[in-house]
Order: sequence, then C-alpha cells, then structure tokens
Amino acid sequence: VWLPRQAKARSRSETKNDIVLARRKVIIHSTINSIRCLLTFAARKQPNFLMYNITFQFEQPGLEPRTLNGVEPGQSILEIALKNDIDLHHNCGGVCACSTCHLYVQQGEQHLEELSDKEEDFIDRAVNPRLNSRLGCQCILQEGQGSIVVTLPDQTQFLGE
Repeated sequence: VWLPRQAKARSRSETKNDIVLARRKVIIHSTINSIRCLLTFAARKQPNFLMYNITFQFEQPGLEPRTLNGVEPGQSILEIALKNDIDLHHNCGGVCACSTCHLYVQQGEQHLEELSDKEEDFIDRAVNPRLNSRLGCQCILQEGQGSIVVTLPDQTQFLGE
C-alpha cells in the first residue's frame, strides 16, 4: 500500500508508541495480577484466631496439669497430646480400633465431634469407663474456640504404644 512519506513516518512513530503503550499495559496487568495473587495467598495464610485452650490433667501420680494455648481446630486430642510430648497410649495408631487412648472430658464436650456408635463400643471395653469417657483419637476439635479440660487415666497400666 502506497502512503505519502509523512503518513509512513507518522505510522512508524504511532506504531512505536502503540508498542510502548502495549508493553506498559502488559507490565501493569501482570503487576495487578501479582498483587492479587499475593493478597489471596496472604488471606489464606492469616492465622486462625478461633483457637482452643486445652488443659490435660493426669490421674498418674506425680504429673502436673498442662495447659496448651492456641490449639487449632481440626486435630484430635490424641494428635495434640503426642505433638506436645504428652504420653497417651494408642495401640491401634489412632484409628478407633482399641481403647488405649481412652480419656475423660471434664469440660468442653460441645467443642468436640459427637460420640459415634463405634467409639462407644470401644469405650465399653476401656479400663474404668465413665459417662464423660471418650477416645482421644475420636475427639476432633470442631471449628470454633473455647476451653477444653481432659483427664488422662494412669498410662502406666497400658503396655505397648
């Protein structure tokens, strides 16, 4: 296509300007996307302020109660105890197939998942079951916050894990 010389020159400069503008738009667009990604990531990584305080009491002589603060929901009492070097036997590995992680929930039952029929069957086989008996592997902290107090039976009576 034939264009006058001045039109060609103008179109070349306009083309350069268009390229510069297009590059700037790409940079701005990618920067905005990066910021969106960072904000999304930061929102996911924000600490969950809905946490629990759990007090472990012990029937075993010589052990003092331990209180753990800032415990996140979604974990079992068994997992929490083991992560914090609290001895709670669990011969089946925490899959509700024995009663060695048996404990007593003194306070905060409403913050735990409900007692299942299978768990109730194993509690019946536990040493010295009570109305507030639960299996540590089945006491999953629900979303929320509050205080939970559990008493662990004397762990010296169990053999194994």
